[in-house]
Amino acid sequence: MAPRNLSHVTEFILVGVSDLPELQVPLFFVFLVIYLLTAAGNLGIITLTSVDSRLQTPMYFFLRHLAVINFGNSTVIAPKMLVNFLVSKKTTLYYECATQLGGFLVFIVAEIFMLAVMAYDRYVAICNPLLYMVVVSRRVCLLLVSLTYFYGFCTAIVVSSCVFSVSYCSSKKINHFYCDNVPLLALSCSDTYLPETVVFISAATNLFFSMSIVLVSYFNIVLSILRIRSAEGRKKAFSTCASHMMAVTVFYGTLLFMYLQPQTNHSLDTDKMASVFYTLVIPMLNPMIYSLRNKDVKAALKRFMTSPCDSFKSL
Repeated sequence: MAPRNLSHVTEFILVGVSDLPELQVPLFFVFLVIYLLTAAGNLGIITLTSVDSRLQTPMYFFLRHLAVINFGNSTVIAPKMLVNFLVSKKTTLYYECATQLGGFLVFIVAEIFMLAVMAYDRYVAICNPLLYMVVVSRRVCLLLVSLTYFYGFCTAIVVSSCVFSVSYCSSKKINHFYCDNVPLLALSCSDTYLPETVVFISAATNLFFSMSIVLVSYFNIVLSILRIRSAEGRKKAFSTCASHMMAVTVFYGTLLFMYLQPQTNHSLDTDKMASVFYTLVIPMLNPMIYSLRNKDVKAALKRFMTSPCDSFKSL
């Protein structure tokens, strides 16, 4: 048990992506471009799926909220990260750090389950097309999205409270570019068994249930597609879920790379590189994945660019 007279840390120091001085400015511009592309892409998806009358279906409703989550997640991380590239004192206040961790957990957990919800949506659309608008009604859509955000918020409250319930003493240098569970707990000078257990159970449970939904949904989707006799029909059915399959593969692949590494090869530097991918790169890639392969989104963008007023009038 930690002594009661331990000094309380009021701020942490973020090491960042790299601590080499000569890389700070080049990395600033690299990640500034990534963040600007992320913001433009996701805000574009949000705008198009909100104003275009032909994109008012459950699939695009869920896509809009995935874009909200991606934009939120990158915005929780990127601005502070960009500032730290340009300053010599890369500090973050104790409560600022706790807020960033909470915000990150809200969005990352929401993304995990939003991808599962989108997989279920594609399963119903392909396997039960006649019942699609009944099963995935507007009320069901709102319920699924609300539960996703609510569960993300509850997870963030529980996990971040556990992480910040331990004592932090003289060591305050976080080997990361944002406040994350593992590097924070590595700094603690008190017993971390309970928060580490909570973090592990939460991460394992979330991955297990969300991946189970995705795998079962796509198993049934593949079976349904194989039953379609015409090659054109199979191609059309596959095209409706190809973008989501690509996004799911990239996202879960990155998470599994982090959590399934042998303990001997595992390091905070490896986690840092993987974190760059799923907090900044994937939110940038998702709008491209969902728009470049999607005729409806490309057509909506063309309509919006040629006559934006008509898009708003059509609502």
